[in-house]
Amino acid sequence: MAAGLLLLGAGLAAWPLRPPGGASSVLARSAPPAAGLSPAAGLSPAAEATLLQHLAIADRQWLPRAETLPNGATRYHYRRRAGEPKLSVAELRALIANPPSFGAERLAIGELLTVLAAAGVRLELTQPRKSGAAGEWDPSARTLRIQPRVVGKGSLEFARVLNHEAIHVAQSCRNRGLRSNPRPLGLPTQVPGHLAGVLEEPIYRTASERVRQLEREAYANQERLGLGAQLVRRHC
Repeated sequence: MAAGLLLLGAGLAAWPLRPPGGASSVLARSAPPAAGLSPAAGLSPAAEATLLQHLAIADRQWLPRAETLPNGATRYHYRRRAGEPKLSVAELRALIANPPSFGAERLAIGELLTVLAAAGVRLELTQPRKSGAAGEWDPSARTLRIQPRVVGKGSLEFARVLNHEAIHVAQSCRNRGLRSNPRPLGLPTQVPGHLAGVLEEPIYRTASERVRQLEREAYANQERLGLGAQLVRRHC
């Protein structure tokens, strides 16, 4: 394949993130690099802190809440991710009493950002070149692009997308280096049930079997949040 091969993460049904002050964080693809992005790689400390702050805000949407109705009954509101089972009233009450912090996911994101920057990967929170992609790895430019709206999905979704793309980075390094076309790492390729149809989505409709193999490896392992950093350290 040509050196310009882009490896993607599937599109997400996301919504725009509105940071404090109301200004949209979405950057046009043709815009110059955003303030806070290093000219070489990674995010500046201030930009990383802002990203983690926005993720913490977005995480609130995943916390269940109870509503007391006029008749005294209680209605519970919560969001479910793809592949998650329905929660019982007892489980919802337990979550309300002890809400998840998503701290482990944000720690995983911080580790990945550090490892990717050390490897020389440039990270851009900008519109991927491929329409519908949540993220993409561009080895010819040593650049990993993540759609800013992914931030609005919260820490878990952002961590999975970043981890997915980090696996692609390691696939490049496994070949002849960061700018090389990726090659499979030999990881398990059994894609979780809730992602079983992802490679049949329009974004992959014209993809070659080689690209589908690389994507299958990334999708099968993207939920192992410590794996991407481990692979980049090992191969890059």
